[in-house]
Amino acid sequence: MLKAAFESLRPRQWTKNSVVFAGLVFDGQLTQLAPFLRVLGAFLLFCLFSSITYLINDLIDLPSDRQHPVKSQRPIASGRLSRPAAYAMLAFLILIALPAAYFLSPRLALIGLAYTLLMLLYSKFLKHLVIIDVMTIAAGFVLRVLAGLVVITVNYFSPWLFILTMLLALFLGFGKRYAELKLLDQAAGTVRKVLDGYTLPLLDQYLTIVMAAIAITYMLYTFSIHQNSGDMRMMLTIPFVLYGVFRYTYLMHGSGFSGPPDEVLLRDKPTLITVLLWGLTASAVLYLGAK
Repeated sequence: MLKAAFESLRPRQWTKNSVVFAGLVFDGQLTQLAPFLRVLGAFLLFCLFSSITYLINDLIDLPSDRQHPVKSQRPIASGRLSRPAAYAMLAFLILIALPAAYFLSPRLALIGLAYTLLMLLYSKFLKHLVIIDVMTIAAGFVLRVLAGLVVITVNYFSPWLFILTMLLALFLGFGKRYAELKLLDQAAGTVRKVLDGYTLPLLDQYLTIVMAAIAITYMLYTFSIHQNSGDMRMMLTIPFVLYGVFRYTYLMHGSGFSGPPDEVLLRDKPTLITVLLWGLTASAVLYLGAK
């Protein structure tokens, strides 16, 4: 039962909360211990907040999850974790997360509460609305970024990064819908009602638009990050982003494509290498030499 309880928290999904570190990283404070510990605390608390929303979602979606080929294996849907135990876990997490967040920063507690309420609305209503469902997910990622900003003193955080965060989340959301349609085919609407409003050609267009916007927004960010000093080295990272966009488009239209973007990222070696090279280059620009 303990294993099922931990699995119901979806620890594999906690990697999405890593965007909490965006403010710390892009403001050049990653090597400073005090800010790092505060953002680490915000990250851990957002893992709790996200697990709260996952539990709520699993409890609300229990009937439909039992019909899904993959989601039916989740602890609550499969019966490995009882509903009373899930409700008890939910109450326990709420009693821990909110007071701890308030102790770290009252604004963090407000953001965590706003995120939880937003995801509750998503689970109950918004996920059934075409386009709004994915935009709600994107708003959740922006709130994660804000959570990392409110616990430290930020010298400079480019507004372009907020837009980039939103676009990346839209990319993940539409990519997930695309993968679900390919997996479920004709049964898609019975498992997730909102999928009736999407088609593969439509999602293909959405993904194309979003990926183009990601490339343009990232380039605008690299132009503006050190505009006062005239240092344009961040532009060296642009080729990695362009390759990542082109690589995913190639995979999406290839016969071997399956799964949402985050899963494809973890399986595709060229994409992983590209992300690694981008990270090394961006870190060198941000943390080595004058900014």
